[in-house]
Amino acid sequence: MTLRTSGWLTIAAALLLAVSAPTSAADPIRISWTPWADGMFVTRLAERIISERIDHPVELVEAPISEQYQGIAAGRIDAMLMSWQPETHAPYMRRISDRVEHLGVLYDGARLGWAVPDYVPSEEIASIADLAAQAERFGGQITGIDPDAGLTRLSRQALNRYDLDDYELTTSSGPDMAERLREATEAGEWIVVTAWNPHWIFAAFDLRYLDDPRAILGGAERVQVLARPGFYADHPAAARMLARMYLDLDTLEAALLQVERFGHDAAVDHYMEAHDDQIDYWVNGASANP
Repeated sequence: MTLRTSGWLTIAAALLLAVSAPTSAADPIRISWTPWADGMFVTRLAERIISERIDHPVELVEAPISEQYQGIAAGRIDAMLMSWQPETHAPYMRRISDRVEHLGVLYDGARLGWAVPDYVPSEEIASIADLAAQAERFGGQITGIDPDAGLTRLSRQALNRYDLDDYELTTSSGPDMAERLREATEAGEWIVVTAWNPHWIFAAFDLRYLDDPRAILGGAERVQVLARPGFYADHPAAARMLARMYLDLDTLEAALLQVERFGHDAAVDHYMEAHDDQIDYWVNGASANP
């Protein structure tokens, strides 16, 4: 198994983790992640708190979102901080609902949608339905993220339900979507991206969501922390910390902009310095200002 010096595991290494390996209290806690802006930050933040404040090693395991759920249910992964409920990841949860521990809500009020730069005239493009008449202006593309993301699944449904036959949903990753958006806005091009809040792109660019009159992309979501069966018993201090961990969306989006400007390490440093009382509460359950 190849372990990067930063403590991050490659996706191939994650898949090699033995399902039946015995768990020791001294074993690193394995937290999975997919390269989505919000999930990457909160996962790195949790890693630092568990490593430094609880004094327990952590390994971060990169995996597609579907494999995170499989890894939790099978015990290959200890915890994930990227479970979008109740709708976005509902198909994954239905398969494993009796094989997970629910540690709590990490943030709520998150949402999914299709977004365009604000310079795309709202009188011409106000809703997803309006895209049908403007395929040429958008190059016939909806710029998406990971192929197995819940947002991608719902976006494919939207293509069908809104009869967007002249469009193709392109998939790659969250960072690739953001980079394509940057290129398009710098050139003043019309672009539609599959997007979500919280994300730094809404702080960096003037964007707006398109109306979704058929409500295919869903409403407000809660992002939850899931753990493998037995995690709380094996790692009670870390489990209690993850159960108390909660961020409001404005604070989280400000942190995501810090990540984009200065990198993950600097953004996590800044958050921990600026929210010491809050982190004390997450770790110890007692603070003057939780």
